[in-house]
Amino acid sequence: MSEKVLICGSIAFDTIAVFEGHFKDHILADGIQSLSVSFFVPSLRKEYGGCAGNIAYNLRLLGGNPVPVGTVGSDAADYLVYMQQLGIDTSLVRVLPDMYTPQCFITTDLDNNQIASFHPGAMLKSAENDITGHEAAWGIVAPDSKDGMFAHAGRMHAQGIPFIFDLGQAMPLFAGEDILRMIDMASVLCVNEYEAGVVCQRTGLSLEQLSERVDGLIVTHGADDSVVYEQGDSKRVPVVAAEAVVDPTGCGDAHRAGLLHGLTRGWSLADACKLGNVMGSLKVASRGPQNHRPTLGEIEAILQAHYGLAL
Repeated sequence: MSEKVLICGSIAFDTIAVFEGHFKDHILADGIQSLSVSFFVPSLRKEYGGCAGNIAYNLRLLGGNPVPVGTVGSDAADYLVYMQQLGIDTSLVRVLPDMYTPQCFITTDLDNNQIASFHPGAMLKSAENDITGHEAAWGIVAPDSKDGMFAHAGRMHAQGIPFIFDLGQAMPLFAGEDILRMIDMASVLCVNEYEAGVVCQRTGLSLEQLSERVDGLIVTHGADDSVVYEQGDSKRVPVVAAEAVVDPTGCGDAHRAGLLHGLTRGWSLADACKLGNVMGSLKVASRGPQNHRPTLGEIEAILQAHYGLAL
């Protein structure tokens, strides 16, 4: 078994319903102040999700040894069994029996518009899940409660465990000084293009300046090339075109898993990003965050064909 990677972040359920119509035909602008609508949703699915869950899933696809760090409720028993069947170490997933597992309820219409509600549940207690004393080659602080993200970052930093700071959906919680405080503990900052703009705006620093405060900074650009910054210098990493664009949910998490696997194996940041690009392209061609099933051989074939790299 390869070296452990601590995956700190949310472990959640995504309940996704499809409204076979258009929200715009039912939500009227002049009646928004007294909104009362109901949508008939014949299509419904429940997915295993959450950033830590998704990253751990993808890292296992690569043969890695992820250890998710999160807090869930007693309703997560099936999720824990599912992870264990995949060979994922769930020893640092804390079950709080008096709370629900974090859950996102999403209704989407035929225009792919979404109305979502998120219940944080046990995630609010994530800071209490102490990882002190647990060794790992790498870690990641992915979106979670703000207190939990700072707690996990501080504990890994104190133990000398290098980690990626993945701001993601937690971005609204972080002011400029919060972002800098986290960056100064992290080894790598990973953001998408939009998040990069917000980070620069809130900190008052350019991407080049921010890269001088960490070992590396990666900005993903969706279907376009990623950019890797190291000590003020930047290089482009060509993207891997997906066979089909079906669902972007969880693509960032798949990318982080590839990145972590490469870093754990001692690869350069650019090469690790290439593996991240491969994992993101595989994920986007499948509906749901954990339904793609590539073999290790298939992953390596894409990595070899596009970048000349071997696992």
